[in-house]
Amino acid sequence: QVQLVESGGGLVQPGGSLRLSCAASGPIFRLGWYRQAPGKERELVADITTFGSTNYAESVKGRFVISRDNAKNTMYLQMNSLKPEDTAVYYCNAYQPPGINYWGKGTLVTVSS
Repeated sequence: QVQLVESGGGLVQPGGSLRLSCAASGPIFRLGWYRQAPGKERELVADITTFGSTNYAESVKGRFVISRDNAKNTMYLQMNSLKPEDTAVYYCNAYQPPGINYWGKGTLVTVSS
């Protein structure tokens, strides 16, 4: 069983920045961030493999940067130019082939003036 601990959420004004972190209890092939806004389905924000291959949702490209430190089993999401529509609970996801997913408890990001 892999444990995921998220941190870094909070309240920020539009145009501001936040950095989310997710620490895993062991090595993980692919780590990712998903988000769920009120009344909406959970959606992928970005993910990154052990080899550094990344994938971003179109809505965050050019604003968010995902990275990871494999030595620390930790992933980061630098969120810049935040918009009110980025407001959501952000969940850390860990994927191990051939099909095991683990989820963090989520951290709330609120973008509001």
